[in-house]
Amino acid sequence: MSNATESAAIPIVVDFSGGLEMLFDDQRRHSVSLPAVDAGGKPANIAFLIQYLCKNLMKDPRVDLFVLDDHLRPGILVLINDADWELEGEEAYKIQPHDNILFVSTLHGG
Repeated sequence: MSNATESAAIPIVVDFSGGLEMLFDDQRRHSVSLPAVDAGGKPANIAFLIQYLCKNLMKDPRVDLFVLDDHLRPGILVLINDADWELEGEEAYKIQPHDNILFVSTLHGG
């Protein structure tokens, strides 16, 4: 007996801007087929997406430019379907099919 939920995937689009794209193979837009549930069997949320992106999409070894202490680094804005993630529940937001998630770095340095 197979569990359809475990093999299900959620199609989403993830965009990076403000310099973050350099961490993801210099590509701004990624079509992602995100597993519908995390390792614990819970529905995929933004926190899971962030971990997934670091493990599966990030080409640059400098993970600390995106994640700090297992959370999104301060100074990165997140828009979920053009709305601030703070209005959507931040990391707890449950990913829906065809969501567009935009990560924008507001930090500029040298």
